[in-house]
Amino acid sequence: MNLKRITIKTIPGSAGSKKMKTKTYAGIPAELAKLDQAKIVLIPVPYDGTSTWQKGADKGPEAFLNASENMELYDIETNTEVYKQGVYLADAVTENSSPEAMVDAVHQTTKKYIKKNKFVTIFGGEHSISIGTIRAFNEMYSSLTVLQLDAHADLRKSYEGSTCNHACAVYEASQTTNLIQVGIRSMDAIEKTIMDKDKTYFAHDMAVDDNWMDSAIDQMTDNVFITIDLDAFDPSILPSTGTPEPGGLLWYETLDFLKQVFEEKNVVGFDIVELCPNAKDKSSDFLAAKLYYKMLSYKFQNEDAEDDYDNSFDSSNSNKNNNLKFDDNDDY
Repeated sequence: MNLKRITIKTIPGSAGSKKMKTKTYAGIPAELAKLDQAKIVLIPVPYDGTSTWQKGADKGPEAFLNASENMELYDIETNTEVYKQGVYLADAVTENSSPEAMVDAVHQTTKKYIKKNKFVTIFGGEHSISIGTIRAFNEMYSSLTVLQLDAHADLRKSYEGSTCNHACAVYEASQTTNLIQVGIRSMDAIEKTIMDKDKTYFAHDMAVDDNWMDSAIDQMTDNVFITIDLDAFDPSILPSTGTPEPGGLLWYETLDFLKQVFEEKNVVGFDIVELCPNAKDKSSDFLAAKLYYKMLSYKFQNEDAEDDYDNSFDSSNSNKNNNLKFDDNDDY
């Protein structure tokens, strides 16, 4: 049995955030969980306001955090203990008065921690939260690539009367960033008119193309933000998501791809969304927890805990709204 020391901290209340008693991320020691010491910030967003089939993504962050407490914190592959870089568990963003208000709260919170020179990560919640996270990173980093791992295209301009619906999760990114879509196997016909087919990797093509990873990476700019909808995974290994689709990604091919991205590009942050926990089966919660920790391990595997961290955001870009269509003629 893996027993961890649990450290309790009280989170102060603020508008759109949750006042609660919570544990440190993965039960790490309190001195590694302080904002001024940590290189990494984790923002939970328990939002499920626009999902249209199975509800429960608002319970995702809590299930993910509970599973994280039961992981071994030594990563065999990278020979690292990335938690020693410090992980600050931020106040949960709980704004839910409207999808638009939630997106704005996520945007402002994410941007605030980027400006504090942290490696910012977000755990949802449904995929509409990514509209806010991507907007923040796009304002802070020039020539941003958004790498989306997902079963669904999520490219509708609006859905059910809102541009901040989960079905619209990456529409804005398609207009303002270099969007690369991986694992797509479900979409509406109207989304074909928005999609860049040269930068879309459909699951049925990936199954017979040994070069899809290299092709996708070759199309990325230097700065990459990753958004992972957990329904990208095959339901045989991750059934607990709102809209599971057959024919998804498997564990080691996903890690192989992500490892290459982290090695070859400057991954500036990431979010993970759409965990819809099942009280009788915790395996999906644990996969999400391991995935998050793996991605941190890849990011920091060549850095000592004592090294200074610079998230390299562009301060001259921080007040701009990059609302122009991404220029495919840029060199990268």
